[in-house]
Amino acid sequence: MVQNLLTDRELLDSLALEVELNLRRHIEVADGWQPHDYVPFSEGQNFRFLGGTDWEPGQSELSEVAKLALTVSVLIADNLPSYHREIGKYLRTGAWWRWVGRWTAEENRHEIMIRNYLMVTRSVDPVQLERSRMEHMTKGFRRPSLHLLDVLATCALEETASAVRHRNIAALGENEIVTAMADRIALDDELQARFFADLVAAGFDIAPDQTMRAVADSVAAFKVPSVTLPDGRSSDELLAEAGVYDPAQEPTLVFAPLLARWNVFERTDLGAEGEQARTEIAHLRG
Repeated sequence: MVQNLLTDRELLDSLALEVELNLRRHIEVADGWQPHDYVPFSEGQNFRFLGGTDWEPGQSELSEVAKLALTVSVLIADNLPSYHREIGKYLRTGAWWRWVGRWTAEENRHEIMIRNYLMVTRSVDPVQLERSRMEHMTKGFRRPSLHLLDVLATCALEETASAVRHRNIAALGENEIVTAMADRIALDDELQARFFADLVAAGFDIAPDQTMRAVADSVAAFKVPSVTLPDGRSSDELLAEAGVYDPAQEPTLVFAPLLARWNVFERTDLGAEGEQARTEIAHLRG
């Protein structure tokens, strides 16, 4: 069975109604929570610039693992302009563009909450965090050129991985607020992952071979966003050591749920190209 390849323009048009319906559903189920509700402002005090005292390490009550995990989360979220650009350049029409705006606003809400919490509670060195933010954002983030289905599959993987990371931060049991923040972000991540995953599922309905190829390529190239820490080490290494996010667990925790959602190994609608792509991820079959 030979399947005709659809252009990205054709896919954008064919999936437009699905995007509209999924956007409406997402907005209805996404809780309208407020970032400031999670910040204990009564614990705040001025820094020396405004007549208070500057940060010193003894003020932090978080464990080293929690400080690392939250620092990574806020730095990745701070780099939102890069991610907005990388997604938005493919989705600049109709409901697609409205979804980009909604996704960006939700991600920015995560950054606002975590940063405010870290500053008010003096959990991390604010000067070092700002220096890291400047460096991380200056470097930015760029993806290789992708087709639409690759973008959707990659985003589904990334949001699923982010949900795993934040569920594990919550599981640290650091304190009630950190647990609540991490659970809140993880829920948002899961809802965003569902949005992208539903569009990939719709892609399978109209272009199964192309979508299978996109899934196989996205799995093969998958790597979570990372930051370089002040000591030169990658956040990937330290988060894995801490049990917060281990890439070795991706086949089970990230790939398997999505492959099952897309019915990847039970599909009977594939041509030769789709079968070849499926063969490349056969090792992930449970």
